[in-house]
Amino acid sequence: MAKPPAEVRFPGDRTRRKKIRVRGIKQASKEIQQRLGRNLQELLDDPEVFVPEIRGTIDGSFFSKDKMGKTLKELPAVAAKRNDPRWLRKRMAKKGGDPVCRALAGSLLAASEEGRSTVAVFKNPLYGVSSYIRRGNGKQSHLAGIQNHTHSKMRLLVWDEHAKSGQWFFSWEGGFVFTGSEPDPPEEWVDWSLDNASIELSGGDVRWSKGLEESIVLERELTDSGWLRLEFLNGTVVGLTPAALAKSEEQFAQSVAMGMMPPRLSDVAEAEWMWKPKGWPEGRALPAEGEENLEEVLTAWLRMSFDDAALAVACRSSILNSISDGYVLGTHWFAEDGRDGFLELMAGNSEERRGIACVLDSLNTGIHIRTDGLVLVLDEDVIRLEDSACHPNLVALWPDHGLTILDEIYGISGSEAEAIHAKQMQRKQGFGAFLRELGKSLSTAKRLERLPWEIGALPSPLDFADALVRHAVENGVAATVSKARKGKGLEMAMGWAWLNVHERTESDAWRFDEASRDKGGDWVPAMRALWDAAEDLLLKDNLDAAQDYEAAMRWLAEASGAGPMP
Repeated sequence: MAKPPAEVRFPGDRTRRKKIRVRGIKQASKEIQQRLGRNLQELLDDPEVFVPEIRGTIDGSFFSKDKMGKTLKELPAVAAKRNDPRWLRKRMAKKGGDPVCRALAGSLLAASEEGRSTVAVFKNPLYGVSSYIRRGNGKQSHLAGIQNHTHSKMRLLVWDEHAKSGQWFFSWEGGFVFTGSEPDPPEEWVDWSLDNASIELSGGDVRWSKGLEESIVLERELTDSGWLRLEFLNGTVVGLTPAALAKSEEQFAQSVAMGMMPPRLSDVAEAEWMWKPKGWPEGRALPAEGEENLEEVLTAWLRMSFDDAALAVACRSSILNSISDGYVLGTHWFAEDGRDGFLELMAGNSEERRGIACVLDSLNTGIHIRTDGLVLVLDEDVIRLEDSACHPNLVALWPDHGLTILDEIYGISGSEAEAIHAKQMQRKQGFGAFLRELGKSLSTAKRLERLPWEIGALPSPLDFADALVRHAVENGVAATVSKARKGKGLEMAMGWAWLNVHERTESDAWRFDEASRDKGGDWVPAMRALWDAAEDLLLKDNLDAAQDYEAAMRWLAEASGAGPMP
């Protein structure tokens, strides 16, 4: 008898799993099964349990395009067949007819079945996650909404296409209404939505977040940081501070609007930003352009396309960036004659403010410096600085205006100015310290110009004594100790004399030979006279001391046997 052909096997056959997983399907927990069972039984008992209370006008005529009218017209026919599985299977697979009734047929069929261990999962970033039994060709959102009709937000999804046609729905815990083509939110919906919003509110008809008071909201008072005012169609007013908005985990507009369909808060509430810049004149209207920009920002926020935390900055910027005259510093405004106050308010030292003022004097146009360092040239005659500190504004201005500051304030130009300018560009030292050091350096240089002789003009070792004086004025006496003990020949003796004058010999005597100490000791009186004259001339601004300095230097020349004086 012939043997049967060998079985053909392929790699992986032994390890291949037969279990197939379907996306969006899961095993339902006991709790989910019980909840769905209750909801589906209620639906089976009353197929219209998911339908909102009708408070709006409906056109149920044959040729009408009223979606709610069409749904309500077909719904009784589906309800009448709720115990006819065969009919329900045909209706739930039918492509035509009302889409809500199609999903209802599938849900009624699921209600008549016993097994509910396997469920589908509906996920939506705004409406959350919910389990349902998928039957037929109905939209997932419709099936999930009908089978979770007790969920105040989920049940709104059943009516998404109706909302797209211009019809309105409002849902809250304890009520669900249809208001037709007009957004007419019930007072109960407004109260419940605000009670369950993402920001905790106080009050009743007038509500306010932490940081506000009822009187501020009622009287529409402006505050330094500003606040958001919302007024609903029923007259309820809400006040929200920037701090409260910044701390909300969920956007406030979203937390309220997800209880309505379509979720457009802008149709049931008006928003205002209650703020104006510090220093803005009483009675002067804000720029029209700023008001328009502000309205765009608030509309975007109401439509949930603008983050709560960024709202305050955007609202203030809408106004500040539209001002076309005077000076704008952070959230302050100064008139054209208020430049001194503008500069005084800037955070920084006098050198930094002087640098800012120098640049402003050189401008022929308006300017806007953003917090990111971008400098914008404006046609309007306005100075607008978003950051109120001097340093970041000087960092932004330095590339184009640094040479002007060096020339106008410090009198440095040419290659020397270009070198300092380039070094600061790379080093990016704090401008307070940089300008202070620059001013001090130039001041010292100008003081040293008072000395009778230029560097290197004196014979040795007088030139070494002159160098020690200059170094002490520039860097302090302590910095000259190292220089004094590095001299050679007669310079070493001159260094010993210098250390004696400043009483710095105790720890350095061993560095000098006996001959240098002897000579230097003889020169101490002349060296002391030289330093006394230098202090009067260079540090105490006694210009008459120039003659004393010259006389002391000649005395030192005679004592040391230096060559002829220039």
